[in-house]
Amino acid sequence: MNENTTQPKTQLKGVLLLLLTAIIWGTSFVAQSLGSDSVPAFTFMGTRTLIGAFFLLPFILIRDKVSARKLTAEQVTQRKATDKKTIKYGMIVGLFLCAATNFQQFAFYQPGAGAGKIAFITAMYMFFVPILGLLFFKKRIPLITWICIILGFIGLYFLCFKTASFGAVSFGDILSFICAIFFTLQILFIEKFAPECDGIKLSCVQFFTAGIITMILTLIFERPDLAQIKAGLLPILYSGIMSCGFAYTMQVVGQKYCEATIASLLMCMESVFATLSAAIYLHETLTGREIAGCIIMFTAIVISQLSDKFTKK
Repeated sequence: MNENTTQPKTQLKGVLLLLLTAIIWGTSFVAQSLGSDSVPAFTFMGTRTLIGAFFLLPFILIRDKVSARKLTAEQVTQRKATDKKTIKYGMIVGLFLCAATNFQQFAFYQPGAGAGKIAFITAMYMFFVPILGLLFFKKRIPLITWICIILGFIGLYFLCFKTASFGAVSFGDILSFICAIFFTLQILFIEKFAPECDGIKLSCVQFFTAGIITMILTLIFERPDLAQIKAGLLPILYSGIMSCGFAYTMQVVGQKYCEATIASLLMCMESVFATLSAAIYLHETLTGREIAGCIIMFTAIVISQLSDKFTKK
């Protein structure tokens, strides 16, 4: 690939969109946990992902209908070609999203796998994104960015673990690790495909792909119960509309303007916002360890952005 397409410059609008993505993911973490208490894993993920897809669909149809009146014949042809690419690429990204979200959700059901531990292991995509980007796309990462990644990882460790002990490796940890690999691939392929596609349509296609596959798995391995879905409806709706409909779409659009390694660091702020939202809405007290973790992660983000601006100059 051409270097200009694999290493887009990080712009402020991309940073802001990805930070907003992290905020929504963080605040919806509680909703996802509550929903999983009453709804089986595949049923929960399939339902919420399809809700995200159907939430976006009316916006896409209305927008295309309005804009079609102003398009020339040549532009209509170009849009059709772009839509074909978007469907193909969206299905590829959707496969990775399907695998990542389901492996993560099943990790919650395993003994010895707490939410903090799952979040910490999942966040290993901070390291995997630059490593795989270097191996497969020949993307070199500046030393200062690596320092920021390590700082972010240290901050996440303080944030996710109440004590210094990691504990024994469990099956849930293995599932979380696999989840991190698939999220890495999703992030890298979004960076690769997003510049050539309509961001909202790409997001919608990935949701339909992930949702349909997950619902097929639901019918095979679970027995969907309307009573269970009704009991967890509010968490499912919040998770589907906010986490999928808004946040994942902002991820796709934001990555058009933000290099993948910086994007992964920004999106790991999800854990910080999850902790802060729990303190605000659930009146949980932040420990000194958690406050230190938040400060370290924020510092890593600030340094990464200042160093990026300095490098450009």
